[in-house]
Amino acid sequence: QTHLVESGGDSVQAGGSLNLSCVASGYTPCMSWFRQAPGKVREGVAVVYSGDGRSEYAASVKGRFTIPRDKAKNMVYLQMTLLRVDDSAMYYCAAPRSVCSVSHWRQARSWAYWGRGTQVTVSS
Repeated sequence: QTHLVESGGDSVQAGGSLNLSCVASGYTPCMSWFRQAPGKVREGVAVVYSGDGRSEYAASVKGRFTIPRDKAKNMVYLQMTLLRVDDSAMYYCAAPRSVCSVSHWRQARSWAYWGRGTQVTVSS
């Protein structure tokens, strides 16, 4: 079973930047970031594939967020810039049970293991 721990959540002003970190207990073929605001569904934000380092992003964060990885440390990061109030959410990292879903990565049901979340609050 893969254990995940995320950190780095904070309160920031709109237009600011914030970096989140997630460490896994072992190798995973891919890792992702999701977010969930109160009353909203959990949505995929970014994913990175361990094999070739390829990454993908939700349309709402393209050009603002990046998902660097450190394979040696089993870590991924979420670098966020130009933050908006509607970026406020609980942010989770996730890993699959075995294989990665390329076409359905933004669906929470594609992921088996989750961290407990870190809160990001953006104020205007």
